[in-house]
Amino acid sequence: MILSEKSATFRDHALFLPQRGRRALAGCVLLAAAFLPGAAALAETAGQPQQQQVANFLLDNGMEVVVIPDHRAPIVTHMVWYKIGSADEPPGQSGIAHFFEHLMFKGTSKHKAGEFGAKIAEIGGSENAFTSYDYTAYFQQVSPEALETMMSFEADRMRNLILTDKVISPERDVILEERRSRVEGDPDGLLSEEIQATLFQNHPYRIPVIGWMHEMEKLNRADAVAFYDRYYAPNNAVLIVAGDVEPEAVRMLAEKTFGEVPPGPDLPPRVRPTEPEQNTARTVTLTDSRVSVPSVSRFWVTPSYNNAEPGEAEALDLLSEILGGGTRSRLYQALVVKDRIASGAGAYFSGTMLDSSSFTVYGAPHGAEGLDRVEAAIDVEIARIVSSGVTDAELENAKDRFVRSMIFARDNQSNMANIYGQTLATGGTVEDVQEWPDRIMAVTADQVQAVAAKYLNPDVSVTGYLLPEPTARN
Repeated sequence: MILSEKSATFRDHALFLPQRGRRALAGCVLLAAAFLPGAAALAETAGQPQQQQVANFLLDNGMEVVVIPDHRAPIVTHMVWYKIGSADEPPGQSGIAHFFEHLMFKGTSKHKAGEFGAKIAEIGGSENAFTSYDYTAYFQQVSPEALETMMSFEADRMRNLILTDKVISPERDVILEERRSRVEGDPDGLLSEEIQATLFQNHPYRIPVIGWMHEMEKLNRADAVAFYDRYYAPNNAVLIVAGDVEPEAVRMLAEKTFGEVPPGPDLPPRVRPTEPEQNTARTVTLTDSRVSVPSVSRFWVTPSYNNAEPGEAEALDLLSEILGGGTRSRLYQALVVKDRIASGAGAYFSGTMLDSSSFTVYGAPHGAEGLDRVEAAIDVEIARIVSSGVTDAELENAKDRFVRSMIFARDNQSNMANIYGQTLATGGTVEDVQEWPDRIMAVTADQVQAVAAKYLNPDVSVTGYLLPEPTARN
């Protein structure tokens, strides 16, 4: 999954949407190696300074706090992650999680609508929010002296929103228009939605994060208030602070602001419907006059980092890197460089999910013809790995590329906050992030071959075709 997040300074919401034809930052935990002990040697080679120790503690009201000191610049990223996403929505209320993300920018009993954003703009900061299947997050980037103000505003809207019909109705119109533009106005978005609904037969991941239009139209004040009262509480949230701060100072500010918010009722475990055994290959085809070049993508349900057998998620990540992770990958070299039949090809593993995940391969020909050749060539490369495995050199190079590319990610402070927030919101721990590099380095070539054989079975896949009109697939 890719974060469809726009760079903005004032109330520009976003959501996680499955997209095709692009490599996802699958499992943001991958970026963790950039600043963790397991990558120390490579970090020194790259000339990157070592990061301070990450602090992790609980407030008395149950809110978890992670502090990631980084004193290279006088900036701080402040994030609040709620363990509630679209997959937790009540039946018939699809889109309520994303809808409520919008409502969090309305007024409270202490601050009028727009005051929070105006304060951030006044000091030259930035803010945003996003919704996914498993979480909803809100963040600001400001100077360190503004951190207490950010905490105060976030703590306030955690419980003090004023939700009236006058507030609800206009914002519902906003999300309906967002669906029209992001999904219904985009053939790729439409196909992604249909593929997701086909890939997951029983799990709520089959429902789009933004929601189904006919259910979004019915969302009302009662739905919003019930959702707010149930899920927006400190004991269902994680606070991440990364940047030019000290852990003890953050602890004091967190206790002063968020610590004053009473905990909500205990929530039951996040147990969702599970997937039945899949026994068929399915195809989803969308023909649209707005498409000029066809493309093909194939999806499989796989475990995630949260529920995989030991080593499997790491092996799937490395498989995605070897098979289609970039210009050195098998798919790119075979289809784009050697045979020149594709304009692009790749693979990605969306590993950081609370429940099951997915593995994807994709490709597109140079022009309106040749899609069959691209699809067949992708199948050949997958079959080669299943039958013959990967070489030790390929595996070591993939590991090296993973770690080296992640080193540079630490230059982006918000990446660090996102790594920990996404991991903790989907069942992981700080220790999981810190131990990830060693687990990646321990993966063997046999493990990569094993997960390819186990999960990339074409007989239980979903294949999506995006075709121009009126040309049929060649």
